[in-house]
Amino acid sequence: MTKAMAPRSRKVRVLATLGPASNTPEMIAALHAAGADAFRINMSHGDQESKVPVIAAIRALEKSTGRPTTILADLQGPKLRVGKFAEGKVTLATGATFRLDRDTTPGDATRVELPHREIFEAVTEGARLLLDDGKMVLRVIGYCDGWIDTRVEVGGVLSNSKGLNVPDMVLPLAALTEKDRSDLAFAVAQQVDWIALSFVQRPEDLAEARRLIGPGGPALLAKIEKPSAVARLDEIVEACDGVMVARGDLGVELPPQNLPPMQKRIVETSRRMGRPVIVATQMLESMITSPSPTRAEVSDVATAVYDGADAIMLSAESAAGQWPIESVTMMDAIADSVERDPAHGDRVHFTVMRPDPTTADALAEAAKTIAANVSASAIICFTMSGSTARRIARERPSVPILVLTPKAETARRMGLLWGTHAVHTKDVDSFEEMVAKAKRMALRQGIAKGGDRVVVCAGVPFGTPGSTNVLHVVTLVGDELKGRS
Repeated sequence: MTKAMAPRSRKVRVLATLGPASNTPEMIAALHAAGADAFRINMSHGDQESKVPVIAAIRALEKSTGRPTTILADLQGPKLRVGKFAEGKVTLATGATFRLDRDTTPGDATRVELPHREIFEAVTEGARLLLDDGKMVLRVIGYCDGWIDTRVEVGGVLSNSKGLNVPDMVLPLAALTEKDRSDLAFAVAQQVDWIALSFVQRPEDLAEARRLIGPGGPALLAKIEKPSAVARLDEIVEACDGVMVARGDLGVELPPQNLPPMQKRIVETSRRMGRPVIVATQMLESMITSPSPTRAEVSDVATAVYDGADAIMLSAESAAGQWPIESVTMMDAIADSVERDPAHGDRVHFTVMRPDPTTADALAEAAKTIAANVSASAIICFTMSGSTARRIARERPSVPILVLTPKAETARRMGLLWGTHAVHTKDVDSFEEMVAKAKRMALRQGIAKGGDRVVVCAGVPFGTPGSTNVLHVVTLVGDELKGRS
C-alpha cells in the first residue's frame, strides 16, 4: 500500500496551470512537491489529444503519493475578436473615427470586420469597446445593422484577431461555443474533477453546462470576468459549485481602482454562500521571467489569503514561464507565512458567516466552536457528496479538516476547498466503527497524535448523502493506529 503524503500545513489551496513549461510527468510531480494542490488544464491552448497524457500523469502522481489530486479543465468560452487587416496591423490615431462592420474584406486604418452579430444587436451609443486587453479604447458614436462607427479615445497599434471587450453591454451570446461543447465532453470523458465556464454573464449561462455534464459528473465553476456577472452575483454563485475571480478580463472591463473592492465582494459572497472561491490572474506575473516576485505581487497574494479565499492560482507563471517550480514554491511560502500570522484568524473572520437554519449548518458551526473550546487538533468529517466538508470549511475553523469519503470523485474535488485533507477510504456501517476509523485515520494521516482530541462529524444512517446529524468528541491513543483502512 502506498504511504499517503502528509497533509499540507497551510489551509489555502494552490492551483497551478499546466502548459509547455510544466506538462511533463517530472514537472507535474515537482510542482506538486513544491506545493501545488490542484492543476488547471487550459482548453484554450493545444488540442484535446495533447491533454490526455497530462491527465494520465496527474492520475499517476495521485497513485504514487496516495493523495487525491484535483484536475480543473478551463473552457475557452466565447472570446470576442476583431477580423484581419490587409497589412497585418494598423495604427489607430487618438481622435480618429474607426468603423467595425460585417464586411469580410481585410481591414485598414479606417475599418475592420467584427465577426460577432451579437454585438450589433446589443450596441448602444456611447458604449465603450476595448481592444487588445484594454490597450485601446473606442467610443460608439453611431450604428446600424451592418456597422458600428466609433471614435478612438485611446489609440495604438491594432493587429489581426486581437481581443475585444464590451464592458457596457450584456451580450446575447451562448455560454458555450461549439469548441466548448466538444472540450466539455472530452473533459467529462477524461473524468476531470472541475469544469470552469468562462465569461459567465447570467445564471442561465450555467444551465447548459450542467445539462451536458450530467448527473455525477465534474463540479461546475463559474469564472467571474465581466461586470454584467457581478450585477447578478448572488444568483450565479447559487447556480454553481465554485467561483473564480478571473481578474484578467474583469480588470480590463473595470476601471483599475474598482477591481480590489470587486474582488473582495466576490470572495465574500462566495464564502457566505458556501462555494469555494479562487483568486486568479497575474498573482506572481513577474515570475514568468524573474526568479523572484515584486513586493506588490507578494502583497496581492497575501491579501487573497487574509480574505479567506479557498485557493490562489498561478497562470502563465507555471504554464509557460521560466520559473514554474519557483513560482509554486513562492506562492506556497507566502500563504504559509500569512497563515502563521497571529492576526490571520481574525482577518479571515471579518466575513461573518450566518449559518442556514438547517441541522447540517448548525453542526458545522458547532464543530468549529467545539474544536476551539476543547483545543482539538482536527475536525474529521465523513461525507459522500462533500457537502459536510464544504459546510465546515465555510466556517473557517482554526484546525485542519480531515475528509473521509468512499467516493474518489468527492475526495478529488476537495483540492479546491479551504483547510481540507481528503482521504478516499471505505465507508463505515455503525457508530462504533465511525469512531474507531476516525481515530485510526487521524493518526495514520499525521493530522493528530496520541492524547489529542478530535471532533467527528457524520450522518446517520451512514452512506446517506445530506444526513449530517452527529457530532462527537473523542480522544486518541497511540495504539489505535492498528487496524483496517
